[in-house]
Amino acid sequence: MEFYTTAIIQGLAFACMGLGIFLTLKIFKIPDITTDGTYTLGGAVTAVMLTNGMSPLLTLVVVIFCGAAGGIATGWIHTRLKINALLAGILVMTALYSVNLAIMGRPNIPLIDDKGFSNQNIYLVVVVLVFIAVFFVIWLLKTDFGIAMRSTGSNPVMAQANGVNIVYMKVFGIALANAMTAISGFLMVQYQGFADINMGIGIVISGLAAVIIGESLSRIMSYKNIAITILFVVVGSIVFRVVLAFSLDMGMNPNYLKLVTAIIVLLIVGLSNQKFNKHLILLK
Repeated sequence: MEFYTTAIIQGLAFACMGLGIFLTLKIFKIPDITTDGTYTLGGAVTAVMLTNGMSPLLTLVVVIFCGAAGGIATGWIHTRLKINALLAGILVMTALYSVNLAIMGRPNIPLIDDKGFSNQNIYLVVVVLVFIAVFFVIWLLKTDFGIAMRSTGSNPVMAQANGVNIVYMKVFGIALANAMTAISGFLMVQYQGFADINMGIGIVISGLAAVIIGESLSRIMSYKNIAITILFVVVGSIVFRVVLAFSLDMGMNPNYLKLVTAIIVLLIVGLSNQKFNKHLILLK
């Protein structure tokens, strides 16, 4: 049972990243790969600040700003230099590897005798931060500003014709998404007890899986409300981690975990592209 409890907590920690990917992928239609770099950035800043005696709350604030800075860099390259969003994210992600290594000073930092959240408190912190993140995203997307964000992603020409600054909207959206990704790094480093320079490699697939699973569940249940869809992203993040935990519990070689992850996401994408009958769903 503890094995699956760990998976649930990890799923909640990755939910913030899932929400960030939801913003870039579903709201702005931008495949942002900066995630791999800003996730590690959040973890690197967390490890360095906590091992130097900084408070967790101050660390969280700095992590948010650092993650947002990474997103601003991608947004600026994409909007101002007119570079493809995918390439812009790859460029910033690549640059952040060196930045993260410079911040950490070494490839791995263990959190021993630090002043971070205790093992008991980190569970509560994860739940509270995810709740706040979900509430904030739902609230934001229902405001006039959020509607302008959504219109920018749906029809940028129409949005611009109605006076929306689409450049500002895109940069803000990507910055917010990566700030939330950095929060996931902040949570995971404290939960697992160390920061590693390679912890973000391929991590974007976890957030992508959360979004796709959430979208699939929303489609199956015929929910179109934005708030419900966002809640399903959190559920999708938990489901994905539980499925991986189940695979390991069944005796799967951990060396094949990345392969299984890719296959799971591939299957989910394939199923999500099918037309579900809302009255009868047959799983074969």
